[in-house]
Amino acid sequence: MSWLLKHVVRTGCLQSSSRFRALQHVARAYATSGKEITVREALNSALDEEMAADSKVFLMGEEVGEYQGAYKISKGLLEKYGPERVIDTPITEAGFTGIGVGAAYKDLRPIVEFMTFNFSMQAIDHIINSAAKSNYMSAGQISVPIVFRGPNGAAAGVGAQHSQCFAAWYGSCPGLKVLSPYSAEDARGLLKAAIRDPDPVVFLENELLYGESFSVSEEVLDPNFTLPIGKAKIERQGKDVTITAFSKMVGYALKAAEILAEEGISAEVINLRSIRPLDRGTINGSVRKTSRLVTVEEGFPQHGVGAEICASVVEDSFDYLDAPVERITGADIPMPYAANFERMAVPQIEDIVRAAKRACYKS
Repeated sequence: MSWLLKHVVRTGCLQSSSRFRALQHVARAYATSGKEITVREALNSALDEEMAADSKVFLMGEEVGEYQGAYKISKGLLEKYGPERVIDTPITEAGFTGIGVGAAYKDLRPIVEFMTFNFSMQAIDHIINSAAKSNYMSAGQISVPIVFRGPNGAAAGVGAQHSQCFAAWYGSCPGLKVLSPYSAEDARGLLKAAIRDPDPVVFLENELLYGESFSVSEEVLDPNFTLPIGKAKIERQGKDVTITAFSKMVGYALKAAEILAEEGISAEVINLRSIRPLDRGTINGSVRKTSRLVTVEEGFPQHGVGAEICASVVEDSFDYLDAPVERITGADIPMPYAANFERMAVPQIEDIVRAAKRACYKS
């Protein structure tokens, strides 16, 4: 680590020129790995750069320090920034989340890591009642710049209590921003935007994506790179059917689109990126072009993200639809533990293909 970053950690402050040089140093460290980076590396570099840029940013959670994160997202950060900014907590989500929210009240910028978002249920009172509602209830006097992050949804063989998708849960709450990245570009750009945002952000990662590599441009590796919150990305252009997805399901949707293309169906794939606010404009614009819609998510079918998207399209673009909307979701059951049942309980590529064909063959 350079003398400059040591100085930053020791003094807890950055002048504008020093801030720029520190960011350049950190960015170069990650740029040396080439243009293929994993989601894990993207998240780690975003945390590193934002902590270098702003001494108010700190990370707290179970095993984030000495163990360098349960999934090694915080690798190397304790050594760089010390135990006052990379804080190992007891196993008490309600406790350390409350401490994080209180720190945000006092103009710090905490990043609270949950080992899995299923454990955020222990802290949901602080996330909703203490963080999400405070700006409104204080008439704008209290800002809560905090990020709640960690793996969300099903992994592999971890059972019903560790496999829920919380996108719809948190996406229904005013005062929160809810992001769900797919690629390394998403992870890096959205996390940096979340840390800089003045409002509480729920950042839903996916354990099975951490090790996946993605090509990124030099722009993405720039220390000033961020992605706008509330803006979806059209991953693949198409004209016959719109497929919306987020997190791991974006990859499934893209593979389904390749299969559909071989059969003469041109699918447009939208990576939502942001669950709240939802980019209704991009979704409706695509549906008005394709006249068909398939939504994909791992979460439960009732009151899901897909249900909200369908409602938006029916309200705003009903006259453009040439077929009923199709929703692909997880099964309406707690997640089974057995591997064969688990596969049946979450969407598969073939499910998306069949739904798109149904939509395209109806008139």
